[in-house]
Amino acid sequence: MTKLNESTIEHHAIALFKELGYAYAFGPDVGPDGNQKEREDYGETLLLERLRTAIHTLNPAVPKDIRDEALRMVRNAAHGGLVTQNNLIQRMLVEGVRVAHQVDGEERGIIVRLLDYDHPEKNDFLVVNQYTVIHNRINRRADLVVFINGMPLGLFELKNMADANATTRKAWHQLQTYQADIPNLMAYNAVLAVSDGLKAAMGCLGAPYERFLPWKTIDGQELMDRGDDPLRFLIHGIFEPRRFLDLLRYFIAFEDDGRKLSKKIAAYHQFHAAHKALLTTLAAAGIGGDRRGGVVWHTQGSGKSLTMLFFAGVLIQHPALENPTILMLTDRTNLDTQLFDTFAAGSQLLRQDPQQADSASDLRELLQRASGGVIFSTIQKFQKDRNEPQGKHPVLSDRKNIIVMVDEAQRSQYEILDGYAANLRAALPNATFVAFTGTPLELDDRDTRVVFGDYIDIYDIQRAVEDGATVPIYYESRLVRLNLPEDQRPLIDSTFEEITEDDEQENKERLKTRWAQLEALVGAPRRVEQIAADMLDHWEKRKSILSGKAMIVAMSRRIAVELYDAIIRIHPDWHSEDDTQGRIKVVMTGSASDPIAWKPHIRTKAGNEAIADRLKDPNDPPAGVQPLEIVIVRDMWLTGFDAPALNTLYVDKPMRGHSLMQAIARVNRVFTNKSGGLVVDYIGIAQDLKNAIATYTRSGGKGNPAETVQAAIQVLLEKLDICRSIFHGCDYQDYLTGDGSKKVATLRKATEFILSQELTEDGLKRRFRNATSGLRKAATLAAGDDVVERCRTEIVFFLSVRATLDKTSDAESLVEEQEYAIRQLIDQSIAPEGVVDLYAVAGLPKSEISLLSDEFIQRIEAMPEKNLALEMLRRLLQDKVRKEGKGNLIQSKAFSERLEEALRKYHNRSVDTVEVMQELIELAKALQALDQRHAELGLSKDEAAFYDALATNDSAVQAMGDDALKMIAKEVADTVRQNTRIDWSIREQARAHLRRMVKRVLRKHGYPPDMQEGAVNMVIEQAEGLVG
Repeated sequence: MTKLNESTIEHHAIALFKELGYAYAFGPDVGPDGNQKEREDYGETLLLERLRTAIHTLNPAVPKDIRDEALRMVRNAAHGGLVTQNNLIQRMLVEGVRVAHQVDGEERGIIVRLLDYDHPEKNDFLVVNQYTVIHNRINRRADLVVFINGMPLGLFELKNMADANATTRKAWHQLQTYQADIPNLMAYNAVLAVSDGLKAAMGCLGAPYERFLPWKTIDGQELMDRGDDPLRFLIHGIFEPRRFLDLLRYFIAFEDDGRKLSKKIAAYHQFHAAHKALLTTLAAAGIGGDRRGGVVWHTQGSGKSLTMLFFAGVLIQHPALENPTILMLTDRTNLDTQLFDTFAAGSQLLRQDPQQADSASDLRELLQRASGGVIFSTIQKFQKDRNEPQGKHPVLSDRKNIIVMVDEAQRSQYEILDGYAANLRAALPNATFVAFTGTPLELDDRDTRVVFGDYIDIYDIQRAVEDGATVPIYYESRLVRLNLPEDQRPLIDSTFEEITEDDEQENKERLKTRWAQLEALVGAPRRVEQIAADMLDHWEKRKSILSGKAMIVAMSRRIAVELYDAIIRIHPDWHSEDDTQGRIKVVMTGSASDPIAWKPHIRTKAGNEAIADRLKDPNDPPAGVQPLEIVIVRDMWLTGFDAPALNTLYVDKPMRGHSLMQAIARVNRVFTNKSGGLVVDYIGIAQDLKNAIATYTRSGGKGNPAETVQAAIQVLLEKLDICRSIFHGCDYQDYLTGDGSKKVATLRKATEFILSQELTEDGLKRRFRNATSGLRKAATLAAGDDVVERCRTEIVFFLSVRATLDKTSDAESLVEEQEYAIRQLIDQSIAPEGVVDLYAVAGLPKSEISLLSDEFIQRIEAMPEKNLALEMLRRLLQDKVRKEGKGNLIQSKAFSERLEEALRKYHNRSVDTVEVMQELIELAKALQALDQRHAELGLSKDEAAFYDALATNDSAVQAMGDDALKMIAKEVADTVRQNTRIDWSIREQARAHLRRMVKRVLRKHGYPPDMQEGAVNMVIEQAEGLVG
């Protein structure tokens, strides 16, 4: 029966690439000493002959010296800052290599192509496994590298699906190691991928683990089902030659915000949405087209702005559109600025700098150009000039290759702004319109459909959450009632129905009276004080469990300022006049007529951007400065604002429809250790939320835009009950009520209880792990709720036991987010830094004495909790044996066999816990003695390792004696030391050379000829362990 291992997944992946027509090579074969040599040394990551051939084939008219110079420039591009060089290479891939050339004394640039995007079959596609790379004497071996024309553009890190230890997160960590250790390979990389057979995800350089996402479709039509192979979907979906080239050409962006260069790559929904939109746009703009390109509905937080950037890049380079003009249209200045910033940062993909229209006249001038351009404007700039006669807006351009991309095109905007929309169509009569929205269109929204057409692509909440593109949102009601006389309640009820986010500005005259009445009630001083106190209480409880930031939405600017003042009265130290300091800020617009008291909160654009940067920065502040935790807004930052660290939205403002959906989406962004976002309702948006959800569902969207916190509470209580049932028979009351010493003792007893119940990973221990995983997630989602507070100590107890179990386990399943959550939850009385300390729980010293010293072994032996002691000792021994294996293969094998035999007897119940403990203690003592053995032999550690390899044959020891074997060991060790840069495990020539050297030494010292072959094999194996 074949056992699953990492190579099983590797060969499965290779087979999938072969199905796509890729050639295959084994890494050692194409290495410097391979039988199909394609590399001069392990520092060279390109397959130079393949690249040279491709450059010649794709550029036949270019002189040879220019082609050679282009090759040299590609080789040298891998030196320098990793992301910067990766960006340079990406430009070479997409635009070609520009080589300076003198013609008649004048310098000209000749473009040398590296890839043929239009004819995939003219490129060379190759997949290579076990690809060794050396950089600065650091040796790494990549599982799978994907080459096009000899350039390593794809990289896979694979893990064994049968090993619970081998996760995609560990694969991701390995990729981070590669970025630090072998930048000469990573500089060329376009796509990174990880898989353990059960999961498969893709990302790019610099992307956090949370941004490595599955690729769930191959053709953009059929989605991966639960039983499908995720690795097949990822490889066939991305690396099919034409799709891979397409991804390279149009769907990789480098965003430069002036401070940092970051790389972005499209997820599957962005890639296919852009392609669908391209097809409908070409049809709409073509002969007989109706100029309606359609609507892309991608739920908020799933990267809609980036999808628009990718789509614009595809449009600009499409030959059928003949250098089109792209008009990016929003209905608000802040949205215009936010979207413009995204495009400006990614302008490399557009091959031009976008332009922002400053005025209506500026917009007209930009649109009257003959061709090209990416122009940003608000729809309000399509106003008629006062000097123009009554009638239609003048035609600015009748070109058919103008594409108008509208962000958040909703019915309400087109009703209110109907004049502007009509002017837009009159100004650009032959333009094609495409809309992007984060919320569904109303079913009776005919206006938007008349302008744009029907849906092109839908990426709903359910898919976004399942894919990890967004996190779920939870809803909690904490209403603070309005002090309202009975006879006025009907008036306010109707006001609630009528007043929405934009009404204060756009219908100020019509609704002024009602708004003022409601605003006065909502902003009553007593109510503001009550809300401030409750919000702070709620926030303090939440931030004690999870790290992050919060946003408060106030009904008016007056209330925002007074709420800030009320909070500062409770926490005076949170205030600071300096925008770079202080825990709370108000962000709002202002005018010259505003009250003096508001002035400190009205800032310049640069001031607001500085606060936005602090809110977005999870590492804010610098040392010695208070972090920014909360911002108070009225309408700024409720749409199009990305701050992934935001996890809580406090709402004290009536909102409805798409405005409500957009607002609550501020907390759905993916962020490290963020299980979900929470919306806390103080004013009564529950019915509006239900109405919005109904619209969402009727429009075909799947998944709930906002679950109630009660759903998380139910899960928490369910998991608590399971944990309690598991600990039936173990009294842990001392943990709940006792002091620090009693807590530690109880934690030790509880861990012993779990370990004593079973001898395998199955059953109770696994059930407990599953229950605590759910408990941790539910506790972070419902943080701040009274139920969590009542059960807090008990939750901490169960998660502490889980942490202790994981630290005694080989599984090492205490991954980053679990450690983080426990660090937030754990009582300070257990560990000063809030982390479960295994040694403290076991009553053992942490650093005062060395592990496996006599004193340490004695303390383990004296522990009353024998199962806990056994788990600790087992893990320590396995770690020690594993490390020993790198230095001394023979001794490692011997100790490993002894350890496995002892544990086998224990699991078979041949011996009890006390007996197996004694065996392991004896083994520990022997391992301890091993550290000094080389000195007793008069050898170095390396020499002793080769001595042991030669001494495995007792007959040879008897025939030659100790001294001769020691001399041989010293000579062999010296030979290996002189060749430490050689990768013995894969260089066949080097292995053959070493075999000859070893045989020569053995013959020289009279080693028995009939035993030489076995001795040589052992020496080679030991050499591999020492240098590789």
